[in-house]
Amino acid sequence: MEAIPPVLARNVVAAWGADGRRFLDDLPALLDSVTQDWGLTVVAPLPMTYHWVGRVRQAGGGEAVLKLGPPQAVEVGSEAAALRHFAGAGAVRLLAADLARGALLLELATPGESARPLVPAKDLIATAAIITVMRRLHRPLPGSLPSVPELGVRNRRTFAAYLARHPGDSPLPRRLVTRALGLSDELCASAASRVVLHGDLHHDNVLRAARAPWLAIDPHGVVGDPGAEVGPMLYNPDPDNRDPALLALVPARLEQLADGLGMDPDRVAAWGFVGAVLSEVWTAEDPTAPTTRALDVALLLAQRIEAT
Repeated sequence: MEAIPPVLARNVVAAWGADGRRFLDDLPALLDSVTQDWGLTVVAPLPMTYHWVGRVRQAGGGEAVLKLGPPQAVEVGSEAAALRHFAGAGAVRLLAADLARGALLLELATPGESARPLVPAKDLIATAAIITVMRRLHRPLPGSLPSVPELGVRNRRTFAAYLARHPGDSPLPRRLVTRALGLSDELCASAASRVVLHGDLHHDNVLRAARAPWLAIDPHGVVGDPGAEVGPMLYNPDPDNRDPALLALVPARLEQLADGLGMDPDRVAAWGFVGAVLSEVWTAEDPTAPTTRALDVALLLAQRIEAT
């Protein structure tokens, strides 16, 4: 096994603390045991942020993607449940899962280029690709999925925890977080339908594929209003880049999303605002992390929301 990338080590410890450190310590042995049990050979590592990810060759000769994360992380179970629900419609297929070891074996999307290079020159095409994936993913929800958290509950818990930790206007304007909390509750209560959401659908998580024009990867897996899916793509790709030209793409994206999804533009904007504030609240969990373009998007959309 090659050395653990510093960004992976940093993110895993920041996200999961002691559990993350144990995962990193155990990673070489875990990788050996999973590949042996599943008859896999590692071909090459893939970009990693919060999980070890690599291309692997199966015993039959086909290639797939192996993803390993801390088994204590609820994200492993919710991703597996979401992918089972999607069943390959709009997302890569789940080939195998061992939740006790935090291991997922996934379909390899080929050729695999993301929608990121389309921005900004071909932003309309990138947005259309993401809309296509959204429409395929959002199928009727058959009963309940215990492994997949409820969007409204997750949002309320996250916003409330931030407000309890930060009584003032730092690191984020308190009025934005308070408004996002109230608006999330309103939007969830007025949802006409509930579906399994990807939860982090943006340009880097939508890849070109052979069996479909585009397939999603790395779902968080949450259940809620379909409109909530729009948030991440409004401040991506590269949220750390606060170029005003990228922020200027947001109004056109909102219109295209509303048309493509058959949604009220004001509701799209409202969910975009909630999603952008939520992203910054998560960013604020690291006191050393600077704010991102998600804050700029939230402030832009706040003006529209207040005007309606």
